[in-house]
Amino acid sequence: MRWNSGGREQVQPDTILSPRELEIARDYAQGQTYHAIAERLHIAPSTVRTHLSTIYRKLEVSSKLELHARLEGASAPNENETDHAAVISELALSLEEAIGRERALSEVLSIISRSRGDTEQVMAAILGHALELCDAECGILFEYHGDQSFSAGFTRGIPQNFQDWLVKQDVFSVGKGTGLGRMETVHDIINIVDVRSEGLYRTDNPLRNATADLGGARSFVAIPMLSGDRLVGAFTIYRQQVRPFNAQATALAQTFADQSVIALDNARMISELRAHSDNN
Repeated sequence: MRWNSGGREQVQPDTILSPRELEIARDYAQGQTYHAIAERLHIAPSTVRTHLSTIYRKLEVSSKLELHARLEGASAPNENETDHAAVISELALSLEEAIGRERALSEVLSIISRSRGDTEQVMAAILGHALELCDAECGILFEYHGDQSFSAGFTRGIPQNFQDWLVKQDVFSVGKGTGLGRMETVHDIINIVDVRSEGLYRTDNPLRNATADLGGARSFVAIPMLSGDRLVGAFTIYRQQVRPFNAQATALAQTFADQSVIALDNARMISELRAHSDNN
């Protein structure tokens, strides 16, 4: 039995935490992201976040460094330091998420420098970071073809039957009432609390019904990709539960989307130059 400096019995993490919580705590303390942990455990990133909030509260820690120390055997703080443990754990996770978002945003510069004409690789990287920024499980990077027409250039995390539906549609018209249609009109973020709560879902709109029924979408956001004033594409990112996206995350994702246009243009330009060189 161990005791901390305040004379309180020191309970070990493997006694306090469930096996799943302990596994997530160790992964997170070692630097893995919500998405990496979720992918390995076949759960949603939001579920990882919920577990971590509980872990922080149970272990009475307020940072990733403190979490690592507790897992390595350090003592818990004195009781008078943890009167607001639930609030502290929430604030700590929010701060770490903000730092993670800034790190993901800076990664776009690396994407631009690394891109050597491999558009598919660039699109996959961009969409992955957009999902991390918004703490979402599912996303689609759409290419814009003008006059409310889009095609799914790349997807991540969406169900296979929704993927098959998008492939079958190829280039398709989205309709003014959809998230993409509204985004095209205003060239701004469209944030929908629950796609199933809108009247459009009770009509025969094919995109909305496919997104909700095949994709399992609930909270949804469409983020325009703009080259100057010209719309070139969009991210649509969604969660499979009603958990609305906050303004901070979507604003950061918009900045990321604007920078991502540079990465895609750079990759395409290099690809075209290489093709031209090969033909000569």
